[in-house]
Amino acid sequence: MSVSALSGASTDSRDVRLANESWEALLSAQVSVMRGFAAERMWDEVSLNEYDVLYALRKAGCALRQSELTKQVLLSQPALSRLLERLEQRGLVGRATDPDDRRGVLITLTDAGAEAQQRTGARHARSVEARMRTLTPEQQRQLRDLCALLA
Repeated sequence: MSVSALSGASTDSRDVRLANESWEALLSAQVSVMRGFAAERMWDEVSLNEYDVLYALRKAGCALRQSELTKQVLLSQPALSRLLERLEQRGLVGRATDPDDRRGVLITLTDAGAEAQQRTGARHARSVEARMRTLTPEQQRQLRDLCALLA
């Protein structure tokens, strides 16, 4: 085997190891931060998963098909369906048949849902800022930009 082939194998091995170490660090950080958020007392009005749905709808600024919403939250389609039923019963979201495709359902944020998202979101934003304070502003920008590349 040539020297160049050996050095390539070594580089490939280091690349694979570094990629996996980076991935594991990202996942560990996400799990740690999310567990911290979940343990906080801000989830009295809506749960963390409910907030995630309300936030996605607010960010979209328009009605979303359930399939589009599924892509934006960390819930399976069946779990999201059940959660949407509960949110609708509480008057936080509305569901209507899509006029362009009668097979589809559009999910909208109600005024009450927007208000609940805003109240919880204000507390959540302060919590996020407190956790991110361990990073400098430059590190926060780097993290934002790196995550955008991965997304």
